[in-house]
Parts: sequence; C-alpha cells; structure tokens
Amino acid sequence: MLEPFIQYLFLIIAILLLVMLAQKLKIAYPIVLVLGGLLLSILPGIPVMSIDPELIFVIFLPPLLYEAAWNTSWKELWRWRRVISSFAFLIVIVTSFVVALVSSAVIPGFTLALGFLLGGIVSPPDAVSATSVLKYVTVPRRVSSIIEGESLLNDASSLIVFRFALIAVDTGRFIFHEAAVSFVLVIAMGIAVGLVIALIYYAIHKWLPTTVNIDIVLTLTAPYVMYVTAEAFHFSGVLAVVSGGLFLSMRSHSFLSYRSRLRGSNVWSTLGFVLNGLVFMLIGLELPVIIQELGSISVASAIGYGVLISVVLIVTRLLCTLFASYFTVFISRYITTADNQPGWRGPLILGWAGMRGVVSLAAALSIPLYLTNGEMFPQRNLILFITFTVILITLVLQGLTLPLIIRWVNMEDRDNALPLEQQESILRKKLAVQILQTLDGAHSEKVKVNSRLQHLKDRFERDTKHVEGTDDPEQDEYRQIYLQLLEQQRDLLDRINKDDTTDEAVVRRHQNLLDLEEEKIRSYYDRTE
Repeated sequence: MLEPFIQYLFLIIAILLLVMLAQKLKIAYPIVLVLGGLLLSILPGIPVMSIDPELIFVIFLPPLLYEAAWNTSWKELWRWRRVISSFAFLIVIVTSFVVALVSSAVIPGFTLALGFLLGGIVSPPDAVSATSVLKYVTVPRRVSSIIEGESLLNDASSLIVFRFALIAVDTGRFIFHEAAVSFVLVIAMGIAVGLVIALIYYAIHKWLPTTVNIDIVLTLTAPYVMYVTAEAFHFSGVLAVVSGGLFLSMRSHSFLSYRSRLRGSNVWSTLGFVLNGLVFMLIGLELPVIIQELGSISVASAIGYGVLISVVLIVTRLLCTLFASYFTVFISRYITTADNQPGWRGPLILGWAGMRGVVSLAAALSIPLYLTNGEMFPQRNLILFITFTVILITLVLQGLTLPLIIRWVNMEDRDNALPLEQQESILRKKLAVQILQTLDGAHSEKVKVNSRLQHLKDRFERDTKHVEGTDDPEQDEYRQIYLQLLEQQRDLLDRINKDDTTDEAVVRRHQNLLDLEEEKIRSYYDRTE
C-alpha cells in the first residue's frame, strides 16, 4: 500500500516540475508531460506502471468532463450547436469509417469490425491538449467555443461506436438498424439520466441546510453518480455527466452561495489540474508495457501502422472541417446559420486542433483480453500500440505546430466588435451607473448623512470616470499605490499575529479578504499580465 502511494507522490512532484518547464517554454503542458513520462519510462530503476482502464473511465473521466461542462458557456454552445454537433457526431463517425477501411485494407489480419473498433478509439480529439495550446496564442472566440463544445460530446459518440464495434468483433454480427436505434437510445437516455440526477442535486443544494464544505463535496460526488448510474443502465455516462454539469452550471447562482462558488472553483481548478497531469504522465509511462505486449509483431511494423493511421486521422479531419465550411455556405441559402461565410481559416485551425489523448488510450486499454468464447481478442496488442503512436504523434506534431498555424492564418475575430478588455470596462461602467442611480434615487437622503455610503458612491463614481482609459496615468498610479497598501497591511497582519492576544483565525480571515481585494484589483487593471 505504501509503495504505490510513494510512486504517485513522486509522479505529482514530477508533474509540477514538468508543467513549470512547459510554462517557461510556452508549450502546452500535455505535450511536455507525455514526453516526460516517455523519458522516465526508459530510465533504469523506474518501476513499470500500467494504467487500469477502470481507473481512467470511473475515477478520472467523470470529474474531468464535469469540470469542462461547468466552465463551458451554454450561450456559445447553443450558438454553434450545428457545427459542434457535426464535429462531435458526424465527423467522429466518418473518421471511424475511414480508419476502418484503411486499417482493414493495409494491416494483415484486420477485419472491418476491428477497423471500426480502432476508429472508435482514435477518433475523438482531446480538449485539454487543444485548450492548453490555445492559451499561448490569440484565437477568435468562435474557434475556442467550437473546440470546447466538440470536446464535451465527441467522447460520447466515439465510445458508442467503440461499444458497437466491440460487440461486432465478439459476436461476428452487426445489424445496422438495431445499432442505429441503440445509438439514438444511448444518447437520449444518457442525457435524460444526467438531467434527472442534476435536478436531484439542485434540490439538495437549494432546499436542504448545506454548508460550504457540504456544497463542495456534493459537487465532487455529482459526476460520479451521473456517470455510474447511466453506465449501469448501458446508457452514455459521458453525456450524462455533460448534460448534468451544464444544467447545474447554468443555475449555480441560484443554489450556491458566493462562498461555495469561490471555494468550489478553487477546489475544482486544482483537482482538474492534478487529474489531467496524472493522466498525461501515465500515458508516457505506459510505453514499455505496450511494447512488451506486441508479441510477434515487430516494433518497426507497428510504428509504420501507427504513423499511417495518424496521417489518415489528420487528413480526414482537415477534409471534414473544410467540407463543413463549404456545406455551411450552401445550406445558408435555405436555413439561418451562425455564420454563412466561415471561410477556410477557422476550419483549418479546427482541423489541425485534433490532438488525441486520455479517452483514446483508456478505450484501447479497456478491450478485453478474451472473447466470450474464450479465444484471445484479435489484434488487441497492436491496437494498443497504434493508439499510443497516434496520441504521441498528434500531441507532439500538431500540438507544437498549432500556434504556428494560428499565427500564419491570422484569422480575424468577427464576433467581438470590441476587445475583451473594453467589453469588461463597459460592463463595469454599466454596473457602476446602475448602483449610482439607486444611491441617488431611493437612498439619496441616507447617502448625505452616512459617510460609509458616501465613500461607496465616490468609489463607483471613480469607476465611471476611469474605467475606459487603459493608459490613464491616474488609474495606473491608483493601482500601484493600492497594491502597496495591501502589501503593507499583510506585513502588519503578520506582526499582529505574533501577539498572543489576537486569535489567528481573525488574522487569517483578514488575510483572505486582502487576497480577494488584490485579485479584484488585478483582474480589473492587469489583464495583460
């Protein structure tokens, strides 16, 4: 029991060091973590670590999906619903079909059913990799919205394809109309299960006497309950988590207190970071296990097949995204679309942002060792190796070159007439004007005699005057002096805390208030840092 704990403790420390290196180099951290795990796996004395697929599907996947759903904008998801749906479902199915045709034609011993199995495994791009890359470049909001939305749904569609292909390999039969009906049922009922459980959690949060800690623990249990319940009925656990997460996220301000939202956001951010880091590191560490299981297949041949499938995936996704653009232009003559002239720049970026990741490897690892008749599962080891090769090639090749593609394309952001900084300034001014109208109206007499209300009014009047000037010297001076005053207050609190007559809990509460105040002032004025 102690040895695995020490191993994972070592992994977390290694992850922190590698992520800091990635930030220093301005490279998406999943790339550095996979390569770091790969290097660690070949060092002498490093114990061989094998990933349990149940660990990925049951422990890692639900919270990662839930966090992504919680942070996704429903407004943007709905706006680009047609594009996202085509990416998450149609392109996944087309990609699986192309991979099935190519692999069954080129790889010895591969049937069409095994090809569909491989296609279902490697078809879904990984959202964490793409969003990590986009953090270091400026990209139009529509591109990041489509990538985020696609990532919420493509895992579900690919795993459904994987499930049906697994049955076809095992039984040797595939009935299309039965599979089509089951496909729709699995999707619809998965969403329904997620919404029902979300309603139950909503009621618990809203009408039972919860505390901040209880609220946070409830949010931690929600994705697991949604996923396990849906999978127990053989529905889509992924869509259950996504639909439930979106429902609760949209209504979080109506059932969570501000303390629960603040502390919960910090907990989920840290948890997501650790889980993603562990998964990508474990992908790299899995290489020796995968090579050992190749058996009679030569490593050179397996690498060749992996490179071929990687090229097929990249080309297919690019062609699909470009075709989707031309189809949008055509269909815009008959229906209303979010953008009737998408051009080629956005589709090219979306097509190249197709790095594979955790779901692909977890699906490959979940292939059973034996068929129901007791025979060895055909080509299981080769499928594992090809999947690992695809993840490595797409992460490194596309992950490192995506920023270059974005800069070369230089896509204009047609969605926002104003930069985000100006939008924030305008929003702050509107909020300040609303508050001033209330103070000057319903509370005007109280403001005249209440010095604290007068101070509050002065504060919001400053917001209306200085909020639009990004190069205002008064604003810069105010910010610098205010931050100095906050630091001086921290020093004073440290000195006060040494006095035995002052309770440390009181000091810590004020330290937290200073942290929140600094966060507010920096978020208003230092967006470029």
